[in-house]
Amino acid sequence: MTVYSVNLKVFWLLVTVLFAGIWCLFVALRRDGSAEDGGGCQGNGLSHLQLLLKLCSVLLLLYVAFRCCGSSLHRQKGSLSLSCQQQPQQLRRNLLETFYEHHIKLSPHVLGHSKAHVSQIVAGLIKVGKAKQQDTGVTFRGDYVQVGSAYEQHKINSPDCFDILVPLKMPQSLKMEPLFASAGKEPVPVLQGSMMCRVAAPKKSEWEKTYKQFSDCFCTESGHSHRLSSALVLKWFHWKIQRCLNVIRYQFEDRCHITLSVCDDKLILKILPRSDYVCCHISMSVRLIPAFHLGDSVFLTAQPWGSIVHPDAVNLDTYWGVNFSKHEQKFMNWFKDQAPANACHLKCLQIMKALRDLNSKTFQGFFSSQWRSVLSSYNLKTALFYLMIKAPIEKWDDSLLMDRMLDYFMFLKECLQNRNLMHFFLGNKNPPNIITLPKMFKEAPPVNLLEGYPLELLDQVCFQLFNMWIQMPRIIRMSSNLKSLVSEPSTCKHAHV
Repeated sequence: MTVYSVNLKVFWLLVTVLFAGIWCLFVALRRDGSAEDGGGCQGNGLSHLQLLLKLCSVLLLLYVAFRCCGSSLHRQKGSLSLSCQQQPQQLRRNLLETFYEHHIKLSPHVLGHSKAHVSQIVAGLIKVGKAKQQDTGVTFRGDYVQVGSAYEQHKINSPDCFDILVPLKMPQSLKMEPLFASAGKEPVPVLQGSMMCRVAAPKKSEWEKTYKQFSDCFCTESGHSHRLSSALVLKWFHWKIQRCLNVIRYQFEDRCHITLSVCDDKLILKILPRSDYVCCHISMSVRLIPAFHLGDSVFLTAQPWGSIVHPDAVNLDTYWGVNFSKHEQKFMNWFKDQAPANACHLKCLQIMKALRDLNSKTFQGFFSSQWRSVLSSYNLKTALFYLMIKAPIEKWDDSLLMDRMLDYFMFLKECLQNRNLMHFFLGNKNPPNIITLPKMFKEAPPVNLLEGYPLELLDQVCFQLFNMWIQMPRIIRMSSNLKSLVSEPSTCKHAHV
């Protein structure tokens, strides 16, 4: 059944014209009647004309008044409609803010104490290791580098995990010659962007005379060259840290219980505070990573490649990872100085990681691990870096959080659909001006962080990512019954650790 509605604009115009026509006809008839009687009076005709003009003016005013009222009502309806559209967006924002405050945001007080306690113990280990070493082998440089989310201000859930690079030194007369692995020829896709490191002596003949012990302990031979083995360096590093821990353990026995464990070839220092020395009694895990400085704050890191199960995984112990943590921290600090005081870029990364973790609990075991691998913290951070240089800096104000989160999801969705998320430093010919990289890394083969993953997996992750954005309120409400992992302590007995 067709429903017809009256166009009020046309209706009132027709009414005005109709009344004016009727009145003109009435005046004309009166004039003709007066002329026939011979007693017509020009004054009466003039009064009728004036009355006609007054009536038309009244009708015109009524028409204008109705138009104004109609326009006001239309604007009111339009604003109400816009308000109805914005209401769901505001509800999502409020829900996201509540989730962030109660389940994501860490207490700066607790995080600061944890970092200070970790620094004190690691510094003690390094000091002992530097004092008791021989110059004929790998030695401690004497410092350590704090890396990872806890030091980049985007840690989530609990301040219980820390990553520390421990720089090592080669014997002074030996020279490191790092080489990039050939693109596409790595035994395992995850090794894309890794490096091999040849060790050169002043004279080849000196290997047998002077450096035989070093070669046996830290190198593998490949043809006529010696390659530094990440597996052998890790093995020595584990032994060295254990000896250092045995020396300093008594210094901290009243404060905490310290143990050393190896999990998947990763060296983990576990710290369990005694009494209330560290508020909230947080058990901390510190991953210690041996590294060699290549220059300009770039490090080669020993990776536990041996834990990778792959039929073609041979000679993995000669591969080293490349770490750009100092450049990442420099870029973030520069952006923080340029962006609004309440910039939300790190907040976006924290929320994305938290949603990823919550959503992974709804998947089956295998896909859950694949989901977290594709959307690893490093991949999410890399995607954020590209967004940070793509969107205007002033657009990162916290009031625009939902817009930036939508951009974040859409960018990740496009990356997954195109099977392409390029490394932000390796092979990047146009890095931000604030970043200065050695020439060899600028000219390195480009590294796609999504290369090697099956296309079906990337499609499935893309679908679940889009679904995660749509179902975000439901996912957050499912976690509403979780208690906050870290709470602000009411009092603290130790202002400094």
